[in-house]
Amino acid sequence: MKGFQTLLLTFQTHLTPIPAGQIELRDDRTKQTWTVAIQPFLLAKFPVTQALYAAVIQQNPSTFPSPQKPVENVSWVEAAQFCNALSAQEKLESCYEIPANLENITFNSQANGYRLPTEAEWEYACKAGTTAHRYGELNEIAWYKENSAGSTHDVGLKAPNAWGLYDMLGNVWEWCSDIYDEQVYGSYRIIRGGGWADEARGILATNRRRSHPTAFKIDDLGFRIARNLA
Repeated sequence: MKGFQTLLLTFQTHLTPIPAGQIELRDDRTKQTWTVAIQPFLLAKFPVTQALYAAVIQQNPSTFPSPQKPVENVSWVEAAQFCNALSAQEKLESCYEIPANLENITFNSQANGYRLPTEAEWEYACKAGTTAHRYGELNEIAWYKENSAGSTHDVGLKAPNAWGLYDMLGNVWEWCSDIYDEQVYGSYRIIRGGGWADEARGILATNRRRSHPTAFKIDDLGFRIARNLA
């Protein structure tokens, strides 16, 4: 338990305050754009590492095992369950109510526990006040197909964005809290950021994809967590 508390304390120091603002999102499939107001919140500097995931969940599903690499091969539901478990460790209110059948999951946006960022929060934090599709030169900020050597890498080795967030692009895709388009895709959730296996053209702050919340897990998909700012 002492080791877990040390790991948790280290993790807590890596939560970055993100200021209020707004972001315009675009869906290339439907050609629609919309603007979202962002309230101040906290976002982890790094994707969740295998060390932290194993300390909370007591297992490591990753294809590329190494403590400081991002955890991957995690479904959206498993990421939400991690958030709830970490919240319970700190005696915080869970953000997700997850029935045993994993259907009709509800999200309490006002809870003070850990959660996945919304898609709008994710893109807003990724751009960090810029309007570009990337927050720096690609090889300096991201692990992708041309420089990853076919694997994930320890978090924090590439340059951060202007708000001190690392690996927002490349290394692993990141689950967001939102449903993509319920009428068309049902419960599919949004993933952002691109991963180690993607070509350069896919590593963009604006690139949005989606997949099934329980069935889809892959070796270039992980997550980063957020909290409401108290």
